[in-house]
Formats: sequence, C-alpha cells, structure tokens
Amino acid sequence: MPINLIGVEPLYKELNHNTTLSLVRFLLQGGVLMNTGIRSKLAKPVDLKNLREMLKDRLDPKKQRLVVCGDTGCSVCGSRELAPAIEEVLQERGLAGSVELKVTGCLGFCEKGPLVLVFPGAVFYQQVQAEDAAEIVEKTVLRGEIVDRLLYTDPADGRKITCAYDIPFYKLQTRTLLETGWYINPLDIDDYIARGGYAALAKVLDGMPPEAVIAEIKEADLRGRGGAGFPTGLKWEFCRAAAGNEKYILCNADEGDPGAFMDRSLLEGNPHAVLEGIIIAAYAVGAKEGIIYIRIEYPTAVLKIEQAVRQARELGLLGKNILGSGFDFEVIISKGAGAFVCGEETALIRAAEGKVGEPRQKPPFPANAGFRGMPTVINNVETFVNVPLIINRGAAAYHETGTESSGGTKIFCLVGKINNSGLVEVPFGTTLRQIIFGIGGGIKNGKRFKAVQTGGPSGGCLPEEMLDLKVDFKDLAQAGSIMGSGGMIVMDEDTCVVDLARYFLQFLKSESCGKCFSCRVGIQRMLEIYDRLTTGSASIEDLDLLEELAVTVKDTSMCGLGQTSANPVLSTLRYFRDEYLAHVRDKRCPAGVCRSLFRYSIDQDSCIGCGSCAEQCHAGAIVEMEEGCYSINPELCTRCGACVEACVSDAITKG
Repeated sequence: MPINLIGVEPLYKELNHNTTLSLVRFLLQGGVLMNTGIRSKLAKPVDLKNLREMLKDRLDPKKQRLVVCGDTGCSVCGSRELAPAIEEVLQERGLAGSVELKVTGCLGFCEKGPLVLVFPGAVFYQQVQAEDAAEIVEKTVLRGEIVDRLLYTDPADGRKITCAYDIPFYKLQTRTLLETGWYINPLDIDDYIARGGYAALAKVLDGMPPEAVIAEIKEADLRGRGGAGFPTGLKWEFCRAAAGNEKYILCNADEGDPGAFMDRSLLEGNPHAVLEGIIIAAYAVGAKEGIIYIRIEYPTAVLKIEQAVRQARELGLLGKNILGSGFDFEVIISKGAGAFVCGEETALIRAAEGKVGEPRQKPPFPANAGFRGMPTVINNVETFVNVPLIINRGAAAYHETGTESSGGTKIFCLVGKINNSGLVEVPFGTTLRQIIFGIGGGIKNGKRFKAVQTGGPSGGCLPEEMLDLKVDFKDLAQAGSIMGSGGMIVMDEDTCVVDLARYFLQFLKSESCGKCFSCRVGIQRMLEIYDRLTTGSASIEDLDLLEELAVTVKDTSMCGLGQTSANPVLSTLRYFRDEYLAHVRDKRCPAGVCRSLFRYSIDQDSCIGCGSCAEQCHAGAIVEMEEGCYSINPELCTRCGACVEACVSDAITKG
C-alpha cells in the first residue's frame, strides 16, 4: 500500500526547519488516510458508536501486524529507515494489503530500540535495523518462525524471551495510559476511535452534567501530574465556580526537565487521548476555548497534535455543537521558545499570551484570573490523558490502583546509570526499589547504586537506604524530594553528589527569570560555594552558609522554580554530608569527579611500558622513565582521563 500524503504538505509547511518531509513520510508509513473531511461530521453520540462499529475489523486479534516504534529515540537510532524498508519488503512479497504496518509512538523500552512488535503474539524484537526487515517478514510473518538473534535476553538467567508481555521491564509495570500506544497510529483518528477513543466524551455530552464530571474526577483522587500534585477535580471546581462566562483550558506541554520525556511521548504516541481529556475538562468548567502550549523543540509532537486537532474538527469533535450537545469548544496550538520557567503556571499563561514568560504573585490563582485575566484550568499532558480513563471506568474502578491519597498510575522517565532505561508506568505506592531494580534491571556494569533523583533539576537525591520508599507525593516530599513531572535519574558509585548538585543549580540559575531577588542572587551565591567545594578551597563554615542560603531561597522565592531550587542542595547535604566533608576537610572527591581533588598515577609494577598513555596525553604530562615505565607529572596533568582509556594493563589509578 503506497504512502498517502493527502493533507500532509500543509502540515509540513507549518513546521519549523528541523522537520523534513522525510519525517512526515516516515510517520505516515502504512498508508494512513489523512483526509477525514471526506466523511460526514458526527452529529450525535450514536454516530460515533456507529463509526466505531464500522472500524471493528481493526481490532481483529488474528490480523497480522508489524508495529515499529516511531518515537524520537527509536527514530534517530534507525527506525526512520526501518519502516520504509519493511513496507518495501511487504510490497515485494504481495503482503501490503494483508499485513498491516503501523508506526506508533514510544513503545517504552528505549534502552533496546529500535523496537518492532509482531502480532499476533506480541513478538518483541530489539535493536532492529533496516537490513533486518526482509528476515522478519520472511521468517516471522510468512513462516511463523522466530528471529532468535533479535530477541530480548534476560540477564538474570540468559533466557531468550519471545513475547513482550513476558519481559520483566513490561511485566512488572501497570500500563494503562501507555498500553493503547502499542496499537494505534498516532496520526490516524480511526485507530483511536476503534479502540474506544472519544467514548468518554460521548458519555459526558450525552446527559452527564458538568458537576457530575467534576465529582467523578474528585472521587478518583486524580492529582495533577505536572509537579505540584494539586487535586485536579478541586481545581476544576474552583474554575467552574469563578465569576465570568469566558473561561479557558490551558494544557501545559512545555516539558523542560533534563532527562524527562513523558509528556512528549504521550503527545507523539496518543495525541487524541490528550485532546479528549482537554475537551472533557472544558465541558466540566464551561470553557469555550483551549490552548495547548508546547515547546517548538518538539517538532514531531507539534505535527501530531496539530493533526489530531485538525482531524477532530473535521469529524465534529471540536467546534460548534459537538455531537449535537450544544457545547462549543475550540483548541489552538501555542508554540513556546522552551524556557524552563514556563512550566510554572503563571509564567506559562504569560507565554501563551505572547508575553515574556515570567511568574507573578499568587493570589489571584489562575482558576480565578488566568489566561487573558479570565478563569483558567491549567493541567499538564499526563493529567489530561487520565481523564477519559476515569470517565470510562468510573472513579471507584480507577482508584483501585494507587494509594489512598493518589489514584491511578504515574509515568516515569527512568534514565541514568540503569540497565533498562525508558518510559515506566507504575501505580502510586510502588517502591523505588521495585522501579530501579525490578523494572530497571539494576545498575549498569555491576556498579553500586548510589542515589536516585526524582522530580527533575528541582528534585532531591535519595540514597540507598531510601530505596524502599513508596513513590507518592507525600512520601517523597517528607524525604526531601518531589514527584515533579516524573523524571527519575539513577546514579552509581562514580557520581559525585556535590558536582551533581552544582550542575542542577547551574541549570536553574540559567533558567531563572531573574525577577525574584532571592532566587536570582541566592542561587548565584550557592553556586559560588559549590565552586569552592569542587576546587578544594571551601571551609566548614561554607557548608553552614550553603544550608542557610538554601533554606532562605526556598522560603522566600516567589515561584516554584526558586522554592524547589534548594532541593538538590538540602537533600545531598542531608544524606551525603560525609561526601561534602571529604571535599572540605580531606580536599578529596571520593567519586573521582572533581578534577582539582584527585590525581592520576601509574603503578610501576603494573606498567608494561607500552607508551599508549603517553601517545594519548595531549598535555605532555606523561614521560618515560629510565626503567622503561612511565610516570605522570601532576602539575601538567589536566585529568582528562585519556590515559586511563588508552592503558591496556590497568596500571593507571585515581586517588
């Protein structure tokens, strides 16, 4: 089946220069019908039901399907070339009409990408390249055989695992928000509708009062997934009760945490779920217009959410008199420049209005005076994706997963020194140990676990003794960290927490709007202390001053960026004070990271005199001795580590 590019050129022209037509072709692999305008608009809920009935063949469990991960991570590793290669093989074998090829969003297991799933059976192939396409089609699709070399190998017992659901990374998760993404083409609204998409919207508009919708969200204990964890239903209730007929829904898709890609992956994998949640929220609070604020650095996500809006509008799921209910609602896309501070809701509002993204004092809160000064609900992407799930299942069923205070699941980006990095979805109440060592497979290269940072650059670092902590808003806060939007960075024994805290402070300093004195000056003063710590010139008094500064910045800053900027400082001082003392008293970096606080030396008994280290030393710090061995001049050494990588006898030590 040839690629259908109807309606794509307008999309392409609207994107920035980083997105090429080849990317659009890749995303549309499998012949997606783009022009939904050839069908009549859905005039009432029964029309949606009838359309779903017409599309039921898409759910046939016996139909052969090849699923290629089209997320950003897999695409840059080769899946952008892989999907066209598979399509070419299917056409050559005359299978294009009988075997379905889908390019989906993120399949989760980023460490092993590019990923391919073969249905029926959910056969899981990892690290697949374009040259593997013919073998997969010939063996697995045509003959039902397994390509053994592409299977996942369980490191615990060396067992090859065929089915994706049997792989520990997936088996130990509770994938409710991410599961649908395995089966749908994000650019095809029919795929979403076939699997129950917009059923929650139809249920709401078919006689469910707005107050009942809000009550359902409140009963489900859905807390905002954007960081603060404020009860979503309560926020909606405040906005609905606020004075004025003009109200807005603002979707925060400005995900800016280093190492975090939850919202981007949801937008790229299931944009219609985000859109459905936004429309339901608008109905509940009485809004007529919604804004999706997304950073321009996410061109693929921009393309997909713009197409989702276009398709929903053409089917009558956006616009005037949606499904014959009398409810009118429109959505616009606002592309931001990517400032981290715009994750704060009042800065987000200003940026969406076309102004400089700076926070303001609260109150008034956005629920009373937000976008254009009108009552506004602000939730992030993951929060909105939960909404259709709650409406479809009911609050009680939804709350069967999670904790007493937090219903449902949470998506985390598990990254860092971890064997199985990727997107992880678990119920609230799951322990850090279960996530890191169960799903994540433990620490890379047999190293020792040192710490995990939750909540992005404003989060805290938690040590090994906290591994049995349950992941929940309250428990993380008590431990000195935050949930944040869902970043989870794992560190091993080679990480210096002093240097790490310095790195995150530097990031926060560069991202601060500078409006608030305590944040602007306080973070700078803390950075100056960290400069002394990492160069061996700090004193014990500096540690006391650092803690005092951190508490002051936390207590006196106006917005969330400043208030949480102290978390990396206070948490590492709390749990890793001995490491700080080593930097101060011993002038030593235990992890061997801070260059001023360690030296390389060559063990003369181990040196074989090959000279490889000297060849790689650009500073001329390594000289040959009379005995034929080599020595390092510490005055010239820049601690770049090139000699360590070059040494074949492991004779170079750090101390």
